[in-house]
Amino acid sequence: MSIFGVRTFFVLGLSTTTAAMGAAHAEQVTSEDETSMQETIIVTGTRSAGRKALDSSAPISVVSGEEISQLGFGDLSRSLEYLEPSVNYPRAATTATAANSRPITLRGLAPDQTLVLVNGKRRHATAILNINNAVGRGAAGVDLDLIPASAIARVEVLRDGAAAQYGSDAIAGVVNLILREDDHGGAAFVQASTTEEGDGDAFMTGGWAGFALPAGGHLTLSGEYRDQAFTNRANIDQRYGRVTYQVGDPDLQAGALVANAAIPLWGGEVYGFGTHSRKDAVNPAGFRTPTLAPDIYPDGFLPKINAVADDWSYALGWSGDLAGGWLMDAGYVSGRDRVEFSVSETVNASLGAASPTSFDSGAVKYEQGVADLTLSRPMPDVLAGAHLALGLHHRHEEYRSEESEPAAFFGAGADGFAGFSPAFEGSRNANAGFADLELSPVEPLLLTAAFRYDDYDDFGDATTWRASARYQLAGQLALRASIGSGFRAPSLQQQRFRLVSGALDSTGNLTAVGTLPVSDPVAQLLGALPLKAETSDNIGAGAVLSVGDLSITADWFRISIDDRIILSEQFGGAAVTDILAANGITNFRQVRFFSNAAETTTEGYEIAARYWADMPFGATLDVALGYAHAKTELDALAPNTTLPALPYLQTRSLLLLTEAQPEDKATLGLELSRGRLGIQTHVSYFGTYSSAGFGNTLPQTW
Repeated sequence: MSIFGVRTFFVLGLSTTTAAMGAAHAEQVTSEDETSMQETIIVTGTRSAGRKALDSSAPISVVSGEEISQLGFGDLSRSLEYLEPSVNYPRAATTATAANSRPITLRGLAPDQTLVLVNGKRRHATAILNINNAVGRGAAGVDLDLIPASAIARVEVLRDGAAAQYGSDAIAGVVNLILREDDHGGAAFVQASTTEEGDGDAFMTGGWAGFALPAGGHLTLSGEYRDQAFTNRANIDQRYGRVTYQVGDPDLQAGALVANAAIPLWGGEVYGFGTHSRKDAVNPAGFRTPTLAPDIYPDGFLPKINAVADDWSYALGWSGDLAGGWLMDAGYVSGRDRVEFSVSETVNASLGAASPTSFDSGAVKYEQGVADLTLSRPMPDVLAGAHLALGLHHRHEEYRSEESEPAAFFGAGADGFAGFSPAFEGSRNANAGFADLELSPVEPLLLTAAFRYDDYDDFGDATTWRASARYQLAGQLALRASIGSGFRAPSLQQQRFRLVSGALDSTGNLTAVGTLPVSDPVAQLLGALPLKAETSDNIGAGAVLSVGDLSITADWFRISIDDRIILSEQFGGAAVTDILAANGITNFRQVRFFSNAAETTTEGYEIAARYWADMPFGATLDVALGYAHAKTELDALAPNTTLPALPYLQTRSLLLLTEAQPEDKATLGLELSRGRLGIQTHVSYFGTYSSAGFGNTLPQTW
């Protein structure tokens, strides 16, 4: 079964500025509307100034902030899914971890295999590790739901491996969020919506405003607030003749503020930006039958998991000219994501009829600090032009949990989400050096090369490289190709996360079910080994055709990943209990942990076309068409030599890795506008995907 999505909007702009400022802003918007975003000067995938997206040696697409805002979605992730065919936003529902974060995927890979930048600076990941049965299982990506769409000037999507330029995580590509830089003007909006089923009532308001700073500087402030009721698409539970489950979006309240500023100083400019977000979401767990707590919930109950995310980031730096034609950019960015959990409408069965019905389940926190220094020098007199960039990078990361209240983890624990006990923590440092060279031996030919060395104090080092070329043929046709290596360091979330909950076995004895770090003695007894970095080989080739107001790009790619990090199944049964009992451990029934057990290959192609046309009465027609095909295959799955009869992944988890995202996707956008009045329609086609129920059941395709 394939899926179509259609959205149509009548868009009216509301200016909050004076008449003079509103006129200036209107001129700017009109200019952007009449110019292809592919003609925008990009800053992603290159460190030389003046490069356009269509002139890049790698596939880069640009989505304007105006396109994102006019879609009318309440989150940035879903907007990018409709506008960029290579982006997927696999939203999870009714899960304790996956449903509380909204990362994207690129080219069908995992959320943590796409690097996210804000103004070219590495964005911190969420503290939430997805340990549920959802796309991105075992990953902690960047939660784009914490950045308001009103703050975005444009999004640059580099669809190519770029670890040699940016370091860890850029296996599938890079998404760079460029913030607004307005020194005047502003806009505001109010939006309300509901679903055709009559639930999911949503209210959202926000906007932005620009202010002039001394000496030609600017300060742009943006903010949004969103209040959304839950949706539910669960069917009637045949056992009870009523709806017992909840499947859909969570009940959600979220707010975000963004500031972006720069002021000329010392022959360059001092820049800074910051984001602060808070998100309060309530997700249900699975329905618990009446036999579990008959004294408190005689009709059964549906635990509600409340996750409150408090997230902030700030950056400060200077960029400008040095002696000898060199340019410098030195900056520091710090970010933190803290998520506090609680569970309500539940019980702890070990406390009997005296059990509370709500519990504090603790919190997790991830912090990251990044210092960068980049020196670059344009060399226009070398052959037909060249550009050299050298840089240093330092990153410090910390990850820790805060314990649940004692009643939450006593005995069997709070049903739904007992939380964290004992607490865990970890930190690490990473240092890197890199060099980029762009060279045009003759004017039609562009060659690029990048080399990077990363050293981590917890798992080791990685050396990556990348080379690409672009040749402009006679006329408007150009060919491009790239090849390179990449890596993704095991995240602190994957190395340190620990979650243990109680369970009653068939004899009524209390045992433990745990997700354990590979450093835990219990996990090591069952075959856990220290995590290594994922490594990748990327190769791609494509063509670019640009004729007047029409541009067409077509690209093929192949990404091979070795030592891919996966979260194992819950290992249990006689083999497990015998090994643990032989070592004096009798309180664990099931254990899972991370492993470098998988090797995959993802291959596909992408086609994009865009056309602008002047229409009668001063109107403009904008047509955008995109198609992406990405297929991931499992090349190898290493056995656990300690438990050879128990595979690391069974059917459901294998499908999440390879077939749970649509293999094919197409997008079509049509916009007819005149001045500030416009009508637009977006149609998205999502191809088939496969999943399976719990246990080793047969796959189902939708």
